[in-house]
Amino acid sequence: MITTPSRSAAAQRRAEATPYVDLTRAEWSALRAKTPLPLTADEVERLRGLGDVIDLDEVRDIYLPLSRLLNLYVAATANLRGALNTFLGDAAGGGKGAQRGTPFVIGVAGSVAVGKSTVARLLQALLARWPEHPRVELVTTDGFLLPMKELKERGLMSRKGFPESYDRRALTRFVADIKAGKDEVTAPVYSHLIYDIVPGQRLTVRRPDILIVEGLNVLQPALPGQDGRTRVGLADYFDFSVYVDARTEDIESWYLNRFRKLRATAFQDPSSYFRRYTQVSEEEALDYARTTWRTINKPNLLENVAPTRGRATLVVRKGPDHKVQRLSLRKL
Repeated sequence: MITTPSRSAAAQRRAEATPYVDLTRAEWSALRAKTPLPLTADEVERLRGLGDVIDLDEVRDIYLPLSRLLNLYVAATANLRGALNTFLGDAAGGGKGAQRGTPFVIGVAGSVAVGKSTVARLLQALLARWPEHPRVELVTTDGFLLPMKELKERGLMSRKGFPESYDRRALTRFVADIKAGKDEVTAPVYSHLIYDIVPGQRLTVRRPDILIVEGLNVLQPALPGQDGRTRVGLADYFDFSVYVDARTEDIESWYLNRFRKLRATAFQDPSSYFRRYTQVSEEEALDYARTTWRTINKPNLLENVAPTRGRATLVVRKGPDHKVQRLSLRKL
């Protein structure tokens, strides 16, 4: 007699058929093994963004295990490179086919105000403490936003942060050059104070061991060219990627809270693009922030950013208190 599995057993198998290993906070935290915590409370305070609540416990439970995992990935990549050189018949590294080491590239993606910049800075600080790769550079994609003048000419000021507001070709070329092992690569510099690219200023990156690329749209797939052919996208150069996730309602709350704090601090600077919001009532200023969230940041999140979550190697899910609750790690 042929028997069929119970519905519960079949449902369990379907639930297990996922490309990710899902872990609770406690399960993930245990994976740090005996990795020492190299940061102090003061260092964490300097690294976290405005409105973020990351503390030493969060670093120990979430980002220390992640730094250990990334260290293992970097070592495995070096071993794979050695295997390829052996295959090419030049393990010594001196001939035509051999590869000398190129930077390990990590992408960090997520919404505005979700805390991805803090995550990127923490990873930079933690990874640089490992003796195998002390040179860790961090580049944000803000430097590849089109200058404000060009955004206005193209009618894109209300789409700032959307994929079309970036010089995507220059950004991809920048990371491709670093991944290719060029000795020196430069990028434009963006100022949040003036809300624009800084004229004549460049950031120089010189052969890091690890490069972290942080931004809203770093996991976006490449758009087809005018000839219909598929192009190479920015994420194609990543060796590992992290998506920082949270409920949309929570991110909106964090965004408004950050705006309040910026209004009391950075916006007070006479050079600030947003200084005008310190000259009106708090309610008027918050009305502007709510409108910006509703018409720009939320649509961009739902249409462009969140759909790339499934492309990440690791998805980090935060709760309403900014604390990470669950993590999903892509299987190999």
